[in-house]
This record gives sequence, structure tokens and C-alpha cells, in this order.
Amino acid sequence: MTEPTAEASSALPSSQRLLRSTVIAMATAGVLLVVAVLPAEYGVDPTGIGNVLGLTEMGKIKQQLAQEAAADAAIVAAEPTAAPTAAPTAAPTAEPTAEPTGAPVAAVDSNFHITRVTLSPNEGKEIKLVMRKGARVNYAWSTDRGVVNYDTHADRTAAPAISYYGYAKGSGVAADSGVLAAAFDGSHGWFWRNRTREVVTVTLRTSGDYQELKRME
Repeated sequence: MTEPTAEASSALPSSQRLLRSTVIAMATAGVLLVVAVLPAEYGVDPTGIGNVLGLTEMGKIKQQLAQEAAADAAIVAAEPTAAPTAAPTAAPTAEPTAEPTGAPVAAVDSNFHITRVTLSPNEGKEIKLVMRKGARVNYAWSTDRGVVNYDTHADRTAAPAISYYGYAKGSGVAADSGVLAAAFDGSHGWFWRNRTREVVTVTLRTSGDYQELKRME
């Protein structure tokens, strides 16, 4: 007696089913692109969902950091003087026992200052020291909360003018300390930008060989 042929337990998907699966996959990828990828990477939020999830702010920060990095790179590329190797870090030699209150800049003597800089969200501010070539300053700065982006650099208006001379920079940093050695006569210091959603105060302590401390407005 001839046995009946067993029918296959599963059949290959039809062309219509494959097409439907492909359309569903493409639609899902499109939704993810609009809802998650565009807000998180580029700060573009067509639906408004990215803003609710906090992705849009993250994307805007990424784009701002990329723009700042590109601008800094262009300035450095146009500058004929190469940036020196960062000086070795060391703890400040003159730490005060207590911080004074009142004025934002409290001078202990001509070569020692405690400076406080308050940064609103997305705000940037700069402190510069007037220094002669070869002068050295011990420094230490820290935030009261959160992190900041910073750029330690110098410039000179006297001939030959130097628009930008970089020492060090970083993003998402809460504190830094070391020795700043002036590469030339000019203004040397720090620029901070607050990319968080809270007000941040940076406290800077400086001691050493400099003629003046300036808040750059």
C-alpha cells in the first residue's frame, strides 16, 4: 500500500508577505529616525516627542560642541605658532584657609586671587592673567555643581599679534589644576561654558607671577 506524501510543515513566504514585511521594517526605521535619531544626534524634533524624552537637548548640545570644536580647529590651523606641550600638573602652592565673601574677586595680595564666575545655562565667560614670557602661575578651579567645557589659552594684541594660542581644553569637566607657564608676553587664562540646565559657579584660585587679573566681558 502506497503511503501518502507528507505535506511540508512550513512553506516559503509568498512575495506578498515579503513585501509587507519589508514595508513594515522600513516604516519602523523611519519612525525611529524621526522620533529618536534626529532629536538625539542633530537636535531636530519634528514630532515633539524628543523634547519630552530629553533627546532634543542632547542633540543640540552635540551640535553646539561640534561647531565649537570646528571653530577652534580653524583658529588653531590659521595660527602659525604651534601650541606647546601642556605643563605638568601640580597642586597650587597657596591655598587659602577660607574663602572670603562679598565681591566676586577677592585679592589677598598682588599675586593671589580667588575669582568666582557664575554661568547661566549655555553661557560662557573668560578670565585672563596678564603675564610675561616664562612667568608661571599655580591655578586650581572647580565647579559648585555639574560640569563645564573649558579652554585654557592665550592671546596678544601687541605686535606680532597672536589671536589664539592653546594650552589645554576639555568638555564635561568639574575641576582642573596645574601650572600655567606663559609662552609669550600677553594675556593667558581660561574660558568656561556651561552646557547644563543649571546655573554653575566656577571658583578659580591663582597664585604666582602675573601683573593683572581681568574679567573679559
